[in-house]
Amino acid sequence: MEKSLCIRRVTSEDMNTLADFNTAMALETENRLLDKDITLKGAAALLENPAYGFYLMAEYNGEVAGSLMVTYEWSDWRNKLYWWVQSVYIKPEFRRKGIFRAMYESLTEQAKEAGNVCGLRLYVEKENKRAQTTYAELGMTPSHYLMYETDL
Repeated sequence: MEKSLCIRRVTSEDMNTLADFNTAMALETENRLLDKDITLKGAAALLENPAYGFYLMAEYNGEVAGSLMVTYEWSDWRNKLYWWVQSVYIKPEFRRKGIFRAMYESLTEQAKEAGNVCGLRLYVEKENKRAQTTYAELGMTPSHYLMYETDL
């Protein structure tokens, strides 16, 4: 039996799945409990405001296997956008099957086709060595920037 993989943009029918993925990812990576209602509204807000970004969904043999979110950062130095890859989640039973690689490759092609994208960026938990290895295998390199934040 041949395996099939489909990478697509999300639709409004995917909102519950995205909220489930976001809550699962936060618990797994940061041991944080998120309010599913808030994550549901957050996913829907992105879909309703395409200027903020978009989501990709991966289906493996017809079953939803993972997703990622892209948001935009304007670079005045380059006069183009950076696409930030965020909220990456692959269901545990689908990990190490090339699903994220396929999503990343699809995203890279979409960015090239858009014509106004100068690069892809993402952030990763310092302790998440497995994800860091995956990103390095795709040709990504650690940035020389540190990230600082203030919660409001």
